[in-house]
Amino acid sequence: MDRSKYLTVSQLTRYLKLKFDRDPYLQTVYLTGELSNFRLRQRHQYFSLKDDKAVIDAVMFESKFRQVKFRPEEGMKLLVVGHVGLYERSGRYQIYIDKMEPDGVGSLYVAFEQLKKKLSAEGLFSRPKNPLPQFPKRIAVVTSLDGAVIRDINTTVRRRYPIAQVVLYPTVVQGEKAAADIARQINRANERGDFDTLIIGRGGGSIEDLWPFNEEVVARAIANSEIPVISSVGHETDTTIADLVADQRAATPTAAAELATPVLTDTLLAIRDSQSRLANAMQNRITFAKKELAKQTQSYIFQQPTRLYENYAQKVDQLTQQLIQLQQNMFVNRRAQLQQLASRLAAGSPRHRIDQQLQLVNQLSRQLKTDAAADLQRRQERVTGLIRQLDALSPLKIMSRGYTYVTKNQHVVNHASQLAVGQAVQLHFSDGQALAEITKIKEQKK
Repeated sequence: MDRSKYLTVSQLTRYLKLKFDRDPYLQTVYLTGELSNFRLRQRHQYFSLKDDKAVIDAVMFESKFRQVKFRPEEGMKLLVVGHVGLYERSGRYQIYIDKMEPDGVGSLYVAFEQLKKKLSAEGLFSRPKNPLPQFPKRIAVVTSLDGAVIRDINTTVRRRYPIAQVVLYPTVVQGEKAAADIARQINRANERGDFDTLIIGRGGGSIEDLWPFNEEVVARAIANSEIPVISSVGHETDTTIADLVADQRAATPTAAAELATPVLTDTLLAIRDSQSRLANAMQNRITFAKKELAKQTQSYIFQQPTRLYENYAQKVDQLTQQLIQLQQNMFVNRRAQLQQLASRLAAGSPRHRIDQQLQLVNQLSRQLKTDAAADLQRRQERVTGLIRQLDALSPLKIMSRGYTYVTKNQHVVNHASQLAVGQAVQLHFSDGQALAEITKIKEQKK
């Protein structure tokens, strides 16, 4: 068998990969299909594109996916551009996607609607709006350095309310880096902490030009701003996410400046009018107070001040007499109650009963002593009788009459059959013991 004709799996796969890589028709492929098996990952995205007859694996690397303005969703129909290649490890071909957009509607529109739905669900659009201060001292403006927006705002503020200071935070308002720069400048203005109002905006343009104001980072910077924010982005017909999140929306930069400031001349006229009305009101109150003072000084109270407390002094005397009488009556009542209680206590005194009980105790004590002595005598006589009976039955008493008992090995011998000839035994007497040896055994016939 010639093994040189056989290829390894890796050799065949590598050959097919070269075919894919060198095929000019596969270098740039425009493909439409339905998104399948999509799960948002931290870095590279892996999913599938399918139609009703076939499916192809797809890969979109992190650098390319960051450029996608909308968020792909399962089942979404897509238009993609990329190249087809072979993944050697699995031996499966797949498309490497460089660009992606929804099929049938613009990607920016889809991204706008998705972010709008997300922020609305979080309550960023319906949160309580910060009121604009009526008389701002310092106004921060986040916009382009050389655009018409800052010129219009400066012109309007100088015309309406020239005592307010306008501070520009220049930013890029178009391009990929614009959103991050706008958010950074909004945060810088808040960190300074001495602004009354903040205006963000730019002139009109396409949705692509206005897109930085539709980015989530800008929306959250506006929502987190402690300074009331006025948004003036594009023309009146343009609506951005920034407009929806801001505390106030203005159609133009001039309108934003008008929202932020009052008209100084109108304010001065209103102040003068308020001063005049306040002076008249104070004068009227002073005149009324003078009349009241004159009326009171003519009162009899001030003419004869002793009459002010005559009735009160008489009332005090009456109350004093009533108090003394009440004290006396209370003392008499208390004394009577005390005497009544003393009589009841004497009638119910326990002294007589205690004496009776003491006599009973003495009588019982004497009887107890007599009974105890008689019982002791009886017990002593009984013990003496028992001692005499015990002495009469005592073995020693019997042994004193000539009786003895035999033990062998410290055991009492009760029968002759327990002994053997030549065996040593002990004889026990009432006054001592004796050792003996058995020389002959004679058993008594029954």
